Amino acid sequence: MELYVTLGAQRYRIQRPWGAVPDGAGRVSDVATDAEGRIFVLLRADPYVDSAVATVIVLDAQGKRLDAWGEAVADGHMLAVGPDGCVHVVDRDAHEVIRFEPDGERLGALGTRHAPGAPFNSPCDICFAPDGTAFVGDGYAASRIHRFKPDGTPDGGWGEPGRGPGQFCTPHAVWLNNAGELAVADRDNSRVQIFTQAGEFLREITDVHKPMDITSDAEGNWWVTDQVPRLSIFSRQGALIGRARAVLNGAHGLALHPDGSVLLAEINPSRLTRLMPV
Repeated sequence: MELYVTLGAQRYRIQRPWGAVPDGAGRVSDVATDAEGRIFVLLRADPYVDSAVATVIVLDAQGKRLDAWGEAVADGHMLAVGPDGCVHVVDRDAHEVIRFEPDGERLGALGTRHAPGAPFNSPCDICFAPDGTAFVGDGYAASRIHRFKPDGTPDGGWGEPGRGPGQFCTPHAVWLNNAGELAVADRDNSRVQIFTQAGEFLREITDVHKPMDITSDAEGNWWVTDQVPRLSIFSRQGALIGRARAVLNGAHGLALHPDGSVLLAEINPSRLTRLMPV
């Protein structure tokens, strides 16, 4: 039996589980793609009880495994591909964002490993502007967005605990659209806040329940997964374009592939789901 969903004018076939992702070696936590169409799947393992495993699985566009690396990642939460093609893994409870070559060679990091508060305190996610400026959602034990210059130099930030504009309760995911607007999935306030890159509040989207991840398409529309569970598309200004229930328990990670498919990272059950246009 095959299942389908519709998002706006586009119909998709649900494919799950999809891709050569190992079963039992960590749980699928996030997914990202690069300009070449490679897919990077992040697995979350517990270093206290799990054997050391490759935490980043690299797939081609058909789901065939190309590589696996990242055994030194302690608690992979989210990952993102920067404009230079490097892969950045948010090592949440190590309080560090690690920068890797696509083949897994460690190049450097933001934050101080195993040093909470310097500056991260269990960070959640990272995203990039085209020039390499980075934004980190510091979301589990902090309520802040950090900004870094392309060379990694800290460049300020904003946020504090609360429910008002520019305040957060678990800034769980961050993303820049092609208009240069920064969206923050303010998960436990059940909203998406949208800012300028300087931190000026622009607007919010409240028609979500505990949003998990966010991305955008070529038109600047926002794609949001939440814990209903569902996947929603909103216009840049926040109008609902389409909505579907595509996974069982809410996708923790989300990526749009250059081939038009949608990739959803599910922690429970641990798997990758693909929505294929039909």
